[in-house]
Amino acid sequence: MTGTSARIETAYQARRRTRLIAATAGGAALLVCLLISARVSEAFPSSLAAGLPRMGEYFAKLVPDFRWASLFAGTGTEGSVAYWMYRADSWLWLLFETSQMAALATLSGAVLAFLLCFPAAANLAPNRAIYVVFRRTLELFRCVPDIVYALILVWTFGIGPLAGILAIALHTIGALGKLFAEVVENADMRPWEGVIAGGGNWLQAVRYAILPQVLPNFLSYVLIRFEINVRGATVIGFVGAGGIGQELYTVISFNYYQEISAIVVLIVLAVFAIDLTSEALRTRAIGRVRT
Repeated sequence: MTGTSARIETAYQARRRTRLIAATAGGAALLVCLLISARVSEAFPSSLAAGLPRMGEYFAKLVPDFRWASLFAGTGTEGSVAYWMYRADSWLWLLFETSQMAALATLSGAVLAFLLCFPAAANLAPNRAIYVVFRRTLELFRCVPDIVYALILVWTFGIGPLAGILAIALHTIGALGKLFAEVVENADMRPWEGVIAGGGNWLQAVRYAILPQVLPNFLSYVLIRFEINVRGATVIGFVGAGGIGQELYTVISFNYYQEISAIVVLIVLAVFAIDLTSEALRTRAIGRVRT
């Protein structure tokens, strides 16, 4: 028993040393890659140290100049909340426009992603060629950032929400299509085989064997994507694609610091509200589907 225990201990220590060497080599390789990336991208500690004070200076300018004596006065009194938010009505309307852009883009993108995901799944594609074509098509939609789509579409359709909606929708097709296809690939294929053995065709097998399994995850991904697209709709407004982002870009360009902070606060509150609502809807929708 002593000899056996010694051999086991020796084997364990040897395996432990091997893992330690592999982990050390992996960590060293990762550190080298990080240093190379920092060098190529010019992310130097000196640049960071020089920029941090300027960042603090800029954010200090964004702090509203509130005065306690006039805090709750009207829009014409400096130092009041109303004076800070003097254009809240138009900003709230632009926020509503941004959310509607995201909603329409998410819905249209999700519909097309739903149609493309099943032949893009390796376990459902009729043959390898169809799988490759549909998978690469989804990658084509996804590989171009939505802000690049927006730049192109603003030139095509002009400044306004339409370009933003189309840009977000195109990117959503690729992003959701990939997620949907991966969910389908993880589905249990025994119901599929049963439908096919019973004489069902491909569409019937998808409808009755696959869709009931994957629908809860589809709904979850669509709602999560809507949250992402709300933030994306804000960013692409910087290139003239409508919504609150276009207004934010304008006030940043003219250094209207008080208006910048007011708009940013409204955007943060709107995103919080949308995230909470989306989370509640996702929980209820998934619960209903599963029951």
